[in-house]
Amino acid sequence: MTRTLSASLLALALAACTTNTPLSSTSTDAPRSLAGAVSAADPRAQAAGEEMLARGGSATDAAIAVMLALGVVEPQSSGIGGGGFMVRGTAGGSVGTFDGRETAPSSATPDWFLDENGQLPPFIESVRSGLSVGVPGNIALAAKAHAAYGKLPWASLFEPAIKLARQGFEMNPRLNGMLESARNRSAHSAEARNIFFDAEGQPLPVGTVVKNEQLAQTLETIAKGGRAAFYSGDTARAIATTVASDTPHADAMTYGDVTSYEAKARDAVCGSYREYRVCTMGPPTSGGVAVLQMLSQLERFDLSALGPRNPVTWHLFVESQRLAYADRELYLADTDYVSVPVSGLLAPDYIAKRSALIDERGTLAEAVAGVPAGASTALADGDEPEEHGTTHFAVVDADNTMVSYTSTVEGPFGSGLMVGGFFLNNELTDFSRSPDIDGKLVANRVEGGKRPRSSMSPTVVWDPQGRPFLAIGAAGGSTIPVQTARSIIGAIDFGLSAEEMLGLPFIMAYGDRVMLEKGTWLEGAQAAFRSLGHKDVFLQEAPVKGGAVLYGASGWQSARDPRLAGQIEAP
Repeated sequence: MTRTLSASLLALALAACTTNTPLSSTSTDAPRSLAGAVSAADPRAQAAGEEMLARGGSATDAAIAVMLALGVVEPQSSGIGGGGFMVRGTAGGSVGTFDGRETAPSSATPDWFLDENGQLPPFIESVRSGLSVGVPGNIALAAKAHAAYGKLPWASLFEPAIKLARQGFEMNPRLNGMLESARNRSAHSAEARNIFFDAEGQPLPVGTVVKNEQLAQTLETIAKGGRAAFYSGDTARAIATTVASDTPHADAMTYGDVTSYEAKARDAVCGSYREYRVCTMGPPTSGGVAVLQMLSQLERFDLSALGPRNPVTWHLFVESQRLAYADRELYLADTDYVSVPVSGLLAPDYIAKRSALIDERGTLAEAVAGVPAGASTALADGDEPEEHGTTHFAVVDADNTMVSYTSTVEGPFGSGLMVGGFFLNNELTDFSRSPDIDGKLVANRVEGGKRPRSSMSPTVVWDPQGRPFLAIGAAGGSTIPVQTARSIIGAIDFGLSAEEMLGLPFIMAYGDRVMLEKGTWLEGAQAAFRSLGHKDVFLQEAPVKGGAVLYGASGWQSARDPRLAGQIEAP
């Protein structure tokens, strides 16, 4: 049942908006295109995926080629020194997921980040050391997915990335800016300085051709030797040795930690939104559950009637965020170590109770976690940093199989440590650095072999007729589930094109604070949000790393966040 707005509130909301711009329609009547499509944050990586499709490769082949190429041209955000999650959905409706999340060394304990006095050091000290590095998972994920669903030879997937690394690629404004703004990581190792900086210690200028021969050689070794060439031998030893030598205590990553790493096939987490089937990644990421909770809690509201430029629409979205994130902070972690009540969090009766807390006329005084079936209340909220080292890409192939893949090194340039031409992640700082709070254990505490909680939300969607419709995800730390849910709402409720839904203004609740995207119509709607009870409203730049393939009126569309325009092209 959809609630109606009071006349005065609706008038206030509409007064704060400008006239809606025309929106493109999304048809589900036409047959699906056989051409396929690829979306990636960098056009050179997108071209790598398109090349695989042109050769007759599967969506899995193309996604792997994109991941490898992004590691060359977008080293601040992803690469083989990090990990990720992949969700794959077929035209027939089957779905599977692959977990390539990094793992803590076997010797890790809950007090991993504490100093000799039992205190937490400054965050950057944890990041820029071996303490932050988890065993990388992207190559293991790629190998496992390729063995199951690849069509092209393994080595062929590496060809575009090797060519980019060896022959070089032009420095674009985005990478140049990240090298400067994250200099405490990007210039941390001599190897990185030799590749990305000039003799005076400045980032190479925009337009400079960057070559990374060390990475080309590493990729060639893995292309020839397969998964084993990364998780054993010289590369594995170099990873373990580099991390251990930069770890400030005796317990550190070992060669055995690297050789024993496994990517895992996980069960997808699925739900529905307005008769569209939505499948996403489950734990150890919290993102998929949060996306499904937000959508399910909003389903009783007629967002389509309210419209995309109505403050009330996004007020409801913010309230749903607050409830989903309260649950996320308390319950979500690695299910191999912690009992996570996934079914309880998504149960219709629980969702109905949570949704009933949302009021279009005002805000919740406090958004607290609920008590779903199967929950343990003997846990405490943990801390989680922001990140800027993640990328998302999406593929659909000639068989209309969708792949949604989010890859990350966590922060910009990860830990700053480099091996074989690639940066090593700082994913372990996605654990709560505090093992307990007020005597209660934190679900996301560090433990040996455990995978840190993530926000990554690779998602695939089928339309009400069961046809492939959308592969979506985002980057940007804790903002990822919000970005992903916002795009799904844009496609389903408002009939937006791929680029239009990714370009929707960003709005997010940070506890009781609400961030509105600077420079958008939301900036002029601050009074409307305050009248709805959001007292602490502030403006900020939005994250800009979403990507999607969407079936629209003219077939499959590919788009990246339009805010990237001018940042990813070299002159």
